[in-house]
This record gives sequence, C-alpha cells and structure tokens, in this order.
Amino acid sequence: MVEIELKNEEFELFRRYIYDKVGISLSRQKSTLVKGRLNKRLNHLGLKSFREYYDYLVHDESGEELSFFVSAISTNVTSFFRESAQWVWLESYLPKLTASKREKKIRIWSAGCSSGEEPYTILMFLQHHLSDFDQWDIKILATDISSKVLAKAIEGSYEAKQVESLPREIALRSFEKLKDERGIRYRIVPKLREKVTFRLYNLVTDPFFFKNRFDMVFCRNVMIYFDDVTRQELVRRFGRVLSPGAPLFLGSSESLTSQRETFKLIGSSIYQRL
Repeated sequence: MVEIELKNEEFELFRRYIYDKVGISLSRQKSTLVKGRLNKRLNHLGLKSFREYYDYLVHDESGEELSFFVSAISTNVTSFFRESAQWVWLESYLPKLTASKREKKIRIWSAGCSSGEEPYTILMFLQHHLSDFDQWDIKILATDISSKVLAKAIEGSYEAKQVESLPREIALRSFEKLKDERGIRYRIVPKLREKVTFRLYNLVTDPFFFKNRFDMVFCRNVMIYFDDVTRQELVRRFGRVLSPGAPLFLGSSESLTSQRETFKLIGSSIYQRL
C-alpha cells in the first residue's frame, strides 16, 4: 500500500466539510488519525492525494462516501447492556412509565444506534421486565449516519462472544442460532427485529419531524464528536420531541452544561425532560 501524505491545507478542507455536513468537530490533533484511517481507502480508489479524495467525497451525490468517511473517523464501539447503571435506573422507572399509559404504546428513539446492540438491548430489557410484553405496541426508531453499521444492525446477526455475556434466559429468548460462512452466529429473533425501524439519519441537518413524541431517547457517545454549539442545538431538538417527564440517556462521559430549563439530571448521565 502506498503511504499518502495529508497536507495541512487538505486536512482543513476535511475539517470544514465534516463540520458543515454532520457537526463533527475534528481537532487539528486528529490529522494523523484521518491520514491513517483513510490511506487504505485512497489506495483502493486509485487516488494519489487527499485533495483528490476530498473532491471525490464532496461530489458523491449518493452520500455513500460521506457515510464511509464518518465511519472511518469515528469509533463504533458498542455492546449489549452497555452503561449498566442506566439499566438499573430504567428498571425502577419502567413501572411509572407503564402506569402512566392510557394506551399500551411505547415509542423510543435510539439515536446513533451503530450496529444495533442498543435498540435490541432495549427490547430485550422490556421483554424481560414486562410480564405482558406481547400486549404492548412497542416501536423503536434506530438511526445512524453510517449506512455500513446500519446494514449490520438490520441483519441483527452477532458473533457468539457478543452474546455469551448475556443472562442465559435473555439470550435463549432473544436469539436464534445460525451457521454460515462466517461460522456460528446468533441473530435477533424476528419477533424483536420487527419492532425496530432503522433509518439513515443526520442528527445535525435532518428535520426532527415525528408523528409522536418519544417516551425516551438514547443518544449515547454521539455528542462527544460535537462542539458546544452543536451539542446545545441537538439537546434543544431532543427537548421538542420528548414527552414531558421522559428520560434522555447520554454516554457516561457526556453531560449537559446548559438547557437546565428543559432538562434535569436524575441518574447516571440520565436527564429528564421537564
């Protein structure tokens, strides 16, 4: 593979472009990361400079290259039942939520769902803790800006090591065992998969128009890529689509430093819509 140098002026082009398109704020210290993660891509495309790749990126009307670029420079690390303290809190909150419902409908948004572990965990959790789970109309909107990780999420197929840590009762009820050219895999059962709608979605530029308000929103380890201005605007938008009293779940390293008139801290990186 040919090692292609990333010039400062080329990196500045990427910085401005990715901020305008998806709100990601790349510090100048990330130049080495961008170069390292994209060199293979340039070689694959037969491009000889990062300026050529920039032109290729901005002229790709399909949006597929932008999706690839975002996946390359961000970290899609996730797992089932991540942020354990939040699930403990949610177990205590669930009876209050269900008791407040005139109709048995629950609407949830997993914003930045990556390869699907988060929305499927939500369903596994609800199935385990709601004795009348099958009587509830539960729908989860799961969105991400990367078509690559969304394809994995839609498939809902995971390696054995990703499932082994789950309680046996939950694993047996939630997965079907498969074998393909990749070996033994575990796929989320259709009963749960059909409750999730996956959508390619840009949290910064796409409109927040939804038929119903959400009973909870998960947006964990997404805002770490944004600057303060973008974070504040995103939180304002979440406030408009969450039902009063509903929780907003962030990642353990994230917090709200503003919007105190709209949200209050109620748990481990959990904020309640006032």
